[in-house]
Amino acid sequence: MWFNNGTILKKTGGIIITIYERMIFERQRLEKEIESIQSKMKEFPDGKLICTHNGSNVKWYQSDGRSQTYIPKKKRKLAEQLAAKKYLSLQAEDLLHEQKAIDFYLRHHAANNSAEQLLLDTSGYAELLSPFFKPLSQELLDWMNSPYVRSEKYPEQLIHKTISGDYVRSKSEGIIAMVLYINRIPFRYECALQLGENIIFPDFTIRHPETGQIFYWEHFGMMDNTDYFKKAYARLEFYTSHGIVPSIQLLTTFETKEKPLDYESVEYVVKQYFQ
Repeated sequence: MWFNNGTILKKTGGIIITIYERMIFERQRLEKEIESIQSKMKEFPDGKLICTHNGSNVKWYQSDGRSQTYIPKKKRKLAEQLAAKKYLSLQAEDLLHEQKAIDFYLRHHAANNSAEQLLLDTSGYAELLSPFFKPLSQELLDWMNSPYVRSEKYPEQLIHKTISGDYVRSKSEGIIAMVLYINRIPFRYECALQLGENIIFPDFTIRHPETGQIFYWEHFGMMDNTDYFKKAYARLEFYTSHGIVPSIQLLTTFETKEKPLDYESVEYVVKQYFQ
């Protein structure tokens, strides 16, 4: 075990993550799940379902908060929809309670002045500790730190700072960058790659920490969007047509609003290819 400002660090498959970091990403997951549930609830009819019992008989009513309208058996579908809406509202309520508990923890955690960050800011320590996070090979370290042509599109979207100091476009890409960095896996973010007459910018260009073999990692974050899905599929076809095959040289991760990318998924990919 390692320790961080009084917090135990969990080590899984060589990947070290603080409880604080887990809490941050769990909150992000909850936020997306709550948004998804609330979006679904808008698709249901207005009002709430009220069930009354008279012996073994059950009657259904649709309430708007002021009055109740009887729902006959022939309109069972309406009762089912209102019941599902009630279930989702309670589910969202439970998730909001969890989110509030995490918010309480985060408010009372000195994340900005953590013990390890203070140590890294102290003269002399950063240089001594840097080998713990840098690739073992000097050649790979030089490759990672040397200048390269990066994508110049939409620089205003580079708003998520990673542990390596890079800025990426999404929280999910931030997870990938973090797991690569703390496992000493050299990478470049949005490095230019010429395939035929085209220049593209894979999310991550990666070198295997032992063999130096080049891999590419593309994260597709809106797979529940039809237009995005078509573009993602076309991009995979383009890679394959140039000999870069998914699951061989090309690593891929996917997410939707309901199923956001998590640490476990990234850890699994890294373990499969680089450990």
